[in-house]
Amino acid sequence: MTDAPTATGRIARFRSALADSPPLLWSFLYFFSLLCGYYVLRPVREAMGASADVAAVFPPAMVEFFAARGLPLKELTLQVLFTCTFLIMLALQPVYGALVSRYPRRVFLPVVYGFFIVTLLLFHAAFDSGMPGRGMAFFLWITVFNLFAVAVFWSFMADVYDNVEARRYYGYIGAAGTLGAIAGPMLTRVLVERIGIANLMLVSAGFLLLCIGCLLRLRRYAVQREAARQLASGEVPMGGTVLAGLRLVAREPLLRWMAVLTVFGVGVGTLLYNEQAAIVRQFYPDPERATAFYANIDLAVNGLTLFVQLLVTRALLSRFGIGPALLIPGVAIIAGYAALAASPLPLLVAVVQVVTRASEFSLAKPARETVYTRVAREWRYKAGAAIDTVIYRGGDLTFVWVHKLLSGFGSQAVFGVGLLVACGMTLGALGVLREARKLPAARPGEPSAGT
Repeated sequence: MTDAPTATGRIARFRSALADSPPLLWSFLYFFSLLCGYYVLRPVREAMGASADVAAVFPPAMVEFFAARGLPLKELTLQVLFTCTFLIMLALQPVYGALVSRYPRRVFLPVVYGFFIVTLLLFHAAFDSGMPGRGMAFFLWITVFNLFAVAVFWSFMADVYDNVEARRYYGYIGAAGTLGAIAGPMLTRVLVERIGIANLMLVSAGFLLLCIGCLLRLRRYAVQREAARQLASGEVPMGGTVLAGLRLVAREPLLRWMAVLTVFGVGVGTLLYNEQAAIVRQFYPDPERATAFYANIDLAVNGLTLFVQLLVTRALLSRFGIGPALLIPGVAIIAGYAALAASPLPLLVAVVQVVTRASEFSLAKPARETVYTRVAREWRYKAGAAIDTVIYRGGDLTFVWVHKLLSGFGSQAVFGVGLLVACGMTLGALGVLREARKLPAARPGEPSAGT
């Protein structure tokens, strides 16, 4: 009997938020469509990364190159893929920097999503024809898509909402993304064996078209807010250098701690991801079954994420700020890795994977993005993107090879080192909190961000 008023109260608060903030509904639809489109395809990526069919994953020339030198490409699949991903991130960072420096928001936001839609059409043709090497190309593409598309989304949200609004609404917006992340794997499970992997690309492209419609609608709210508060306009080119993001990270203490938190956060996820991939490769050799398995993992992650977002995130950020939301995931992951180091059971690996990803999506990510509402646009669009792309994938690259080194000593060695990495992640969160306290409570203007 006591649950009904509570549920009614939550619905009433959400309806009140929609009435108070007209852009919230469009933000809700935007993030739902973005993550639904991504999660339709994520199980395909995971299946490609865990595939034992080297010819389907890598181009023939690469297979021949490794074979001629006696290197077991089959045993280095993830290491090669993550290395190539990092190199692509390095190459794309100046391109992205030039785009956001030289073009206004109304140009570069649709261009980013339009590029991904066009490439999805190309992948539809590649998978439909069974082109060799399609697995590697798709794995690299979707990794780039996830990082850039989501980074652009949160940077744009900080143009639409201020710090107080972010604490009120980011939990709702995150929950919308989680609903999309739940709907995506469900669509994949229903459709993959009926329409095939190739046609999933078209389904995802349709969701990205919805994203473009939402961001065009939201742009006017960003313009109104910037004009009302005399903030730097996103309707004019940002200016600056194409590598300003990395330079800001090197120069500013807050951004450096953000980078530390990101690297170690990636580390705990990458070590788990590689152990999970080994299990899938052993028990699910068929691509369709592997895709369905990863879809189930995604459903579990996003179900837990939605539960936390609806019941915890908004209240935590509104009442206590970002501190608990940044520190709780670190404590949970330390406990999970300690359990794995003591008893590395396959089922426990999956459970800790779910907890790790869910705590990142429901707590840590909204907390970090709230910080970006209090800094300059160049910090958000350039430094934030650099952290979420190049530095993120640099962490991936480092720990995928660390895992390869440790795997020869067994799972307990992997998780023992992972426990230390989780402690490093928590230390990074403490550093971010210390530097964030030096920022103004609200952002009065944007000539500088560190003062």
